[in-house]
Amino acid sequence: MAAEKWTETSLTRSQNIMLSVLRMTIGWHFLYEGLSKMLIPKWTSAGYLQNARWLFSDFFHWMASNSAVLAVVDWMNILGLTLVGLALIVGLLTRFASICGILLLAFYYLANPPLVGTEFGVPSEGHYLVVNKNLVEMAALLLITFFPTRMLPGLDRLFSLLRSRRSSVPVGAGESVADTVAKEQPLDPLRLGRREILENLASVPILGVLAYGTFRKYRWESVNAITGATIKVSDTQLKDLKGSLPIGKIKEHRITRVIMGGNLIGGWAHSRDLIYVPSLFKAYNTDKKVFETLQMAEKAGVNTINITGSQFPIINKYKRVFGSKLQTICQVHPTKENVFGDIDNAIKQGTDLIQIQGNCCDFRVRDGEVDVLVKAIEYIRKQGFTAGLGAHSIQAMIAADKAGIQPDFYMKTLHHDQYWSAHPKENRIPFSVDGEKSKNHNEFHDNMFCLFPDETIAFMKTKSIPWIAFKVLAGGAIHPTEGFQFAFANGADFICVGMFDWQIVDDINIALDVLGKVKQRERAWMA
Repeated sequence: MAAEKWTETSLTRSQNIMLSVLRMTIGWHFLYEGLSKMLIPKWTSAGYLQNARWLFSDFFHWMASNSAVLAVVDWMNILGLTLVGLALIVGLLTRFASICGILLLAFYYLANPPLVGTEFGVPSEGHYLVVNKNLVEMAALLLITFFPTRMLPGLDRLFSLLRSRRSSVPVGAGESVADTVAKEQPLDPLRLGRREILENLASVPILGVLAYGTFRKYRWESVNAITGATIKVSDTQLKDLKGSLPIGKIKEHRITRVIMGGNLIGGWAHSRDLIYVPSLFKAYNTDKKVFETLQMAEKAGVNTINITGSQFPIINKYKRVFGSKLQTICQVHPTKENVFGDIDNAIKQGTDLIQIQGNCCDFRVRDGEVDVLVKAIEYIRKQGFTAGLGAHSIQAMIAADKAGIQPDFYMKTLHHDQYWSAHPKENRIPFSVDGEKSKNHNEFHDNMFCLFPDETIAFMKTKSIPWIAFKVLAGGAIHPTEGFQFAFANGADFICVGMFDWQIVDDINIALDVLGKVKQRERAWMA
């Protein structure tokens, strides 16, 4: 038969099977991406387009900024991925579907190619050098396009067999082709043979498996599709915001008066004897939840976060996926043995400002190694970065000042001591914040980070350097209304606060209320 001869002279059975598997796996990926976007309420490709960094970045940015164009692009993404995926799985119009798939992938590749200088910080999954998943899948679809796809099991081959069976009816003597077709019996697909039909429809059940699996996955965790952010935060709380956060400046950096702390994201909990709390933090702040928290903070107006170098992978992934402009202040920990390593790593990861970690400053002063701090600050500035000095102990900051260190900003703990778990002032020992935690309630036990608030306030009054106050809530022992008021009223230019997603709007509103009341204070605003 014509169809059999055509098959025999083309691909072996093994080649047919492998190409079919390749076609269906790519189809599975496309269809899943399309379904995932359908299931996510208000999904948009805006973040992916805004993150474009290459030749056509202006064009992609324009698409993201124009709501009408963006709506069309979003629906083209959803429909394109879904229809291409369906066609590839069942083997219908395979060549056309492959070409459409190549065009879609080329669009994604051009928007965010894995080239040097087009990514944020460390590479994230799927973002390599020149070759990424999009390019590999494009090559695979190109392979399918150039092979005789009608011979692969699927609807294309089934229809080809039906057509060839119809065309094989002989023309009788004295008959025209039209006469032959007219007398032909209605075509019965079963005449092709049960095996041929089942073989060409074998991929159809896959659609049911994929639909069921996608729905289960969506219900379990929500999906994170390839072309942009599928994580969305609710605007319910955002509508309750009382206004926009004021901005201060540290050198050329415009920074909101409230800075997000990284401790809760990292799972570091100063929870005293509540030993389960750190594990609770880590269980709650999954990558998805961290993304939601960061997005909520940015929508609420926060533009800066204070982090350690270990948090850059997830922060940079967030920035790349969402096209975020969130600024980072990275804490570094120079030592006598390695003054510059942490600083170089922070720069490599893409930080905006660099701050010597609070306990590092305490340790260096306590151990008689102030020269390490001097070298570190000088080195940060030589690399063209804004240099901050952090401390828990005011004695460490005073010693650094006497050594001639004048940073671009201070990062110093500040909170009052009028709360039940604060240990008595007469038992407070300089540098004990970074030492052993006592089992004696009347000694340091992980609940005080500014042992001498009066001395801290007095020191800062003598300095015209911007001051970021942190640990203003004493690790959750003080209500934000009290903590924010105490910090801003006593001279802080900014406060750094760890916040869960559900706390952000309330904390911003409290900060706005406090800033509205703090008009006159003894220390002038230095930023």
